[in-house]
Amino acid sequence: MQHPDANRRNETHAPQGRAAQPQRTGIYTPEERKRRDASPWTIVQGVLAPLQFLVFLVSLGLVLRFLATGEGLLAATVSVVVKTLVLYTIMVTGAIWEKKVFGVYLFAPPFFWEDVFSMLVIALHTAYLAAALTGALPAHQQMYLALAAYATYVVNAGQFLLKLRGARLEQSRMATVSGDLALTK
Repeated sequence: MQHPDANRRNETHAPQGRAAQPQRTGIYTPEERKRRDASPWTIVQGVLAPLQFLVFLVSLGLVLRFLATGEGLLAATVSVVVKTLVLYTIMVTGAIWEKKVFGVYLFAPPFFWEDVFSMLVIALHTAYLAAALTGALPAHQQMYLALAAYATYVVNAGQFLLKLRGARLEQSRMATVSGDLALTK
């Protein structure tokens, strides 16, 4: 038997102090889109994402060089540490962005699966740091772990790029519909 207050508890899932969110028809509600566009954290994410990709490319080259030649362990290690620090930075600032736009630090419905996969990316990068700091794995195995972390990063970056593309297409459709409505008046 269902508790009498069950329906009342499930009526809204809006963050405390906010009204219930309108029914979502796309990635962003109109209010979320306004908050996204007004947030300085949107710009921060826009700068950090390509920076992280650049750091990734340099590091990937250094890791592959070490694995192919056995040379450049220090450079490869430093590059993976830098890549991991940039990842942590983008994850923290991304959580702040998500809070400003959606009212939660992580796992907002439109970005739920991207955030879930991001946890795997962070776990593998952190495992690399632990292995490098403790020497728990030999150097070659550390670099293979870094490659595994990088593979998950590429998948996760692809998820976010697809989401960004979807948001742009959604915005374009909305502009087209608005324009069509203006023409019919």
